[in-house]
Amino acid sequence: MLYAMHEAAYYASGPWRTLARAARDFWSSPVNPAADSHLGRTISAGADLFSSVTRRYGKPDWNINSIEVNGHPVRVRPTTVWESPWCKLVQFDRDMADMRRAGHRELDPAILIVAPLSGHYATLLRGTVEAFLPDHAVFITDWTNAREVSVLEGGFDFHDYVDHVREMLRALGPRPHVLAVCQPGPAVLTAAALMSEDNDPSRPASMTIMGSPIDARLSPTVTNKLAEERPFTWFQKQMIYTVPPPYVGAGRKVYPGFVQLYSFMSMNADKHKEAHKRYFEDLVKGDGDSADKHREFYDEYLSVLDLPEEFYLQTIDIVFQKHALPKGELYHRGRLVDCSKITDIALLTVEGEHDDISGIGQTQAAHKLCSGLPDEMKVDYIQPGVGHYGVFNGRRFKSEIYPRVKDFTYRWDPPMQPQARPALTVVGGGKG
Repeated sequence: MLYAMHEAAYYASGPWRTLARAARDFWSSPVNPAADSHLGRTISAGADLFSSVTRRYGKPDWNINSIEVNGHPVRVRPTTVWESPWCKLVQFDRDMADMRRAGHRELDPAILIVAPLSGHYATLLRGTVEAFLPDHAVFITDWTNAREVSVLEGGFDFHDYVDHVREMLRALGPRPHVLAVCQPGPAVLTAAALMSEDNDPSRPASMTIMGSPIDARLSPTVTNKLAEERPFTWFQKQMIYTVPPPYVGAGRKVYPGFVQLYSFMSMNADKHKEAHKRYFEDLVKGDGDSADKHREFYDEYLSVLDLPEEFYLQTIDIVFQKHALPKGELYHRGRLVDCSKITDIALLTVEGEHDDISGIGQTQAAHKLCSGLPDEMKVDYIQPGVGHYGVFNGRRFKSEIYPRVKDFTYRWDPPMQPQARPALTVVGGGKG
């Protein structure tokens, strides 16, 4: 019912949104002699603010069309190389002629960036992708909004997520690298353990886990405490809603993205109110640069997707309530997940000093679990002065964290022949 009410409120505000846009355009038009007056800028700013906070934010574009390598521009094209109803594996294909002109000839390590399926689109990691592109063949998981998946496709749970990670690693060829950002850490570690036990030729050469709840019992944050203190039935009754028409997934049970967004925004309500107040003031002052930065951030932050019911509830149960992986009690398709079977996948963990989502120690727990891995293949790093977002994006990520990750992947990249890297677009895949 809540989902239907949310949709009704959006459509009901449509006429007011149209009027607000018309007022904004009228009072900011260069042919309006009052446009540059304080009154004109104030009315325009208020109308713009109303329009921006009530409009719908769709899936953002990647907007990565080129990068710079050794001072030379290199064209980039996102290409889908594997897909299922629930995910697309996107390769950022660099123009090799441009790369050669830039003096970059060697075969770069292939890395799979596993983006979180936690309410935001994979484009939230745009800065992460851009940092890796000059030195890596970059692939990323682009998870599908659950409301866009027909109920005829069935469900998607934690174990399907693990299977997807395994299949996408296989699509990359022998011994790629994998980077898990936040929520996917437990699933990626599970996939690595299973692939190691199977001696899978596509098991990762290295695994980097960033700001992730491998063991959410350690340094619990507000989010962790909420997930642990509430009974499981509370999440079933309070967080799961049915997708209404006209969406493709009408009838599917989901954890709506807008519910999670409101939850996160309420945790920092004063911060968001102040940001929008500054945005209004910047528009009135005519500070276009500051206003553009605000729009750029919130265009991404307010773009959310729905999670399938099965995946959300199993994640609550397995990761945040039972702590099955760190306790050695996680079973996948009837198999006990044993991280000690990982013996030749180098492990790097990265945490932020001020992370209020995954506290310090939660990601480090992976080292203890990977008891079969030699110490020389383990590295732990805590980045001073950053919160959760700063672990994988922003100035300090680019200048301090990424160089460490690059050195790590290059150190553990096995000798590869050109034919070992994906050369053709291969589309397909699914569960299992």
